[in-house]
This record gives sequence, C-alpha cells and structure tokens, in this order.
Amino acid sequence: MGKQYDAVIIGSGHNGLIAAAYLAKGGKKVLVLERRHIVGGCTITEEVFPGFIYSVLAYVVGMMRSEIVRELELEKHGYDIIPIESNFSPLPDGNYLHFTEDEEENRRQISRFSKRDADAHLEFNQLMTRLAEFVHPTFSMVPPDPRSFRPRDLRKLLRLGKRFRALGEDSFSLAKLMTMSSLDFAERYFESDVMKALTSCGGVIGTFLGISSPGTAYVLLHHHIGEVDVGSEWGIPRKGMGTVSGAIAGAAREFGAEIHTEAPVSKILVRNGATTGVVLESGEEIRAKAVASSVDPKHTFLKLLDPGDVPPEFLKKIQKYKIRGASAKVNFALDGLPNFTCRPGDGPHMKGFFNIAPSTDYLECAYLEAKYGSFSSRPYLECVIPSMVDPSLAPPGKHVMFVSARYTPFTLKDTHWNEQREAFGDAVVDTLSEYAPNLKDIILHRQVLTPWDFQEEYGLTDGNIFHGDLAAEQIFMMRPVPGWAQYRMPVHRLYLCGSGAHPGGGVMGAPGRLAALEMLKDFKSGRL
Repeated sequence: MGKQYDAVIIGSGHNGLIAAAYLAKGGKKVLVLERRHIVGGCTITEEVFPGFIYSVLAYVVGMMRSEIVRELELEKHGYDIIPIESNFSPLPDGNYLHFTEDEEENRRQISRFSKRDADAHLEFNQLMTRLAEFVHPTFSMVPPDPRSFRPRDLRKLLRLGKRFRALGEDSFSLAKLMTMSSLDFAERYFESDVMKALTSCGGVIGTFLGISSPGTAYVLLHHHIGEVDVGSEWGIPRKGMGTVSGAIAGAAREFGAEIHTEAPVSKILVRNGATTGVVLESGEEIRAKAVASSVDPKHTFLKLLDPGDVPPEFLKKIQKYKIRGASAKVNFALDGLPNFTCRPGDGPHMKGFFNIAPSTDYLECAYLEAKYGSFSSRPYLECVIPSMVDPSLAPPGKHVMFVSARYTPFTLKDTHWNEQREAFGDAVVDTLSEYAPNLKDIILHRQVLTPWDFQEEYGLTDGNIFHGDLAAEQIFMMRPVPGWAQYRMPVHRLYLCGSGAHPGGGVMGAPGRLAALEMLKDFKSGRL
C-alpha cells in the first residue's frame, strides 16, 4: 500500500463504513481495513447453501438513524427496508398472541388473557414512546463530560436537565427504567403472565442477564428508540443485510474512501503517546494521522495495543468492562413453512417476528441454565422467515428462517462449543417443534453459530453482539468507560467508532457518524 492516509478505520462493520463515508465526504483520505474476505462485519449476506441467501448474523434493521440514510444518500446505493408489521407468539396450550399495526385487533387479542392488560398495553406503549422521544436526541449527540467546565459541555448538561424536568411525572418512570428489571417494570402494567413474559423478554437482548436482573428495563427503551424515528422502521433489508453494508460502502467509495478486505490489523502503532498508523498481520505498516477502531473496546485496547501505550487507570477500566455474550444464531434452509399447531397454515403471522417466550418461568429457567454454565435446553427464541416478504432469498417454494437464541454462555462448564454446537442446534429445533411439529421434516440445511463462533470468526469479544453490555454503568456518558465517551481515546489520535461507543449496539450507525464528525472537528482545529 505504502500510502499516507488521513485516517485508517479498523473493521468494516456498518459503523466503520459510516465513519469512513463521513470522513471521505469531508475531504479526508481514508482507508478501511477488514480482516475477512467480505465487507460488512456483522451486517453481511452470504449464500451459505446453494440458492439460500442468509443474513448470517444481524438480520433486521430498526434503529438506523434517518439522518445517516439522508446525508449519505444510502437509498441511491441500494438501501431498501421492508417493514415488519407482525409479531406472533405461539403458546404451549394451543393459544397465541398476534400483534399487528391494528391497535384494535391487538386490544382484542390481549383481552382474551386480561381485559385490564388490554387497557394497560396502550398506556405502556404511550409511556415508552414519550420516554423514547426524550432519549432519542441523545442518539445523535456527543455525550457531555460532566467533569468539564467547557461551555459546550455545560450547555448540553443544562439542556438535558431542562428536558428531564419537562418530563414531569414521566421522569420517575425514566429513573425506574434505568434501575429496575424488565420483569419488575412489566409487572407495574400487566397482570397476565403471557404479557409480562412478552414485554420483559425485550430487556435481555444482547445481555447476559435474566428478566429479573436489575437494569434490564433500560434495554426495553433502547430498542423502542427506532419506533419514534421517521424512516427508521423495524424491517428486513431487501436481499439481506449485506445490502445495508453494501450501500454504506458504496457511498464511502463514491466519496473517495478505500476499502481493503483480507487485511487484518495486528497492532496499532503508537509513538510518544499518539497513534501513527497500524501494522497488518502480513507485517505491512500503514501510516495515518488518525486511527478509528470500529471493533469492540476490549479487542482494541487489550489486543491491538501494547499495555505500556495505554494509561494504567484506563486499562483497568477496560479490563472490567462488561462484554458477556448470551446469544447464538441458527440459520435454516426450509423446504416449506413451519405449521403452527395454534394457527395452522400460511397467513399474516408468518410475515414478521415470532417468539418463543411463553412464560416468565420459562425465561427464568432459560437464564439460570446458562448462568451455571450450560446452554438453555429450552431457549428463548426470536425468529423470522424473511423469504416470506422477500422471495429472492430462497428458491421458489423454499424459505430461509433465522433464529436468534438465548441463553448461550461464551464458556461452557466442563466442555466446549466445538463439542456442543450441534447439540444446541438440536435444542433449538426441538423447542420450535413443540409449536410447529412439521419443522424437522422440512429442514434442508442449518447453520449453527455460537458465541465462540461470533468471537473467532467475526471478532466479537466473548460473542457479545453489542460490543458490551447496555448496563446503566455502560451507557451515554459512561460508554465505554466514564470520562471517555466522546470518541477520543486516551491514546492521542485514536478514536472509537463502533458499538462499544455511545449510543451502543444495534444496526443504527450513530457511533460511526458521531465519531467521524468529532474527527472532522479535530482535523479542522489542527488537533489532527
């Protein structure tokens, strides 16, 4: 390569690509380095089995910032999301809940279990929308430093204080969300166990915590943010998640960024307390005025930097950073559709999410098995059959089904994932078959990805899909650690632009955009 760059981006996940696009749009000479053969990180599409197109890891978009879609003109590059408007939950007694965009129908559905819950559901959704509207602007802002007396930080803190005061009674609900468990929060509104379960399970996505664990209620709100952002609906990317990263990469290249695959970074170069570039595993050195890492904080500081190059106190905080994976993924190629006992045949319920989370006890048991070192024998499952809304993903009459499964500890007691991978896949199939008995007969192929695979193949430390827990002590002004939430790291000219930075995980792109904008400010001011 032998070139001098303004910025090198480590990793071509969607955040890294977004950072590159904004920097290149700002006139900077940018290089993105990706260790794998394909661009996209966790937002990739691969034809794992002939004719079947998989969104191998991430499989839905629901939090992408509308300003990114607009500012990078992603739709021009193929960004196209098919909205999901259905959420189906089969139950073991032959009953079910099916939520759609029709609020009156949703009310009738819930009334079959509890009339009080039907009223409370509207109240709950209205509250979550109001709180999401409060939090939503913070996803597009650099967190203030509460220790700083700089006017811009003081102004941000003052504006946040005024907005918090304007919440009125809702401010108490927000405070509770930040500290309560998702189950405790759900119990404030619902009396039927099925509504408690279906509400609280949203609080454990991407975390190794149970529905009764304090702090999980915030994750409910985190995933509600996309619903208040116009143009940011939850949906399936047409032709798979690779079109998301492909659109961003297309925009970045159009602005002048270079993207190199099969170029794994082995070390971030540091001289006199400042980065000077990176070294590839091949031994090649690439010089740059700035380096931005879109990989997780632990990988960045514990594997890519020499310990002596990082301030000891910061290093201790990174070592204690919570990044426990709890999810696995099973991707299926099917010869037909699952036939649910509670609702046989094709229908609208097959065109969105379907969840296996039938009771609070079920969810608690799934967590406890993993807590003590085993994968959940009857896991909590979130499933989608994207070929129902995008037939291009499978041959005619066939389907692909993606299943995100919890709980799966990164380290198994007395065994290893290489020995248990298929046994876990069997547990997922057995669990789904309790509700759709024909499933085993229609499976053509399956791909089982464990937390170990997430780390070894895709670079996610401990298999954590969010680059770190969305715990109260690891969000906003404290992400990744207190004092370093403004994307600039304690090693001069090193930036963090992945999901380990504010505002965290999900296919939203905000960390990449905000980090790049701060870097452009530093270029303009002469800091870089």
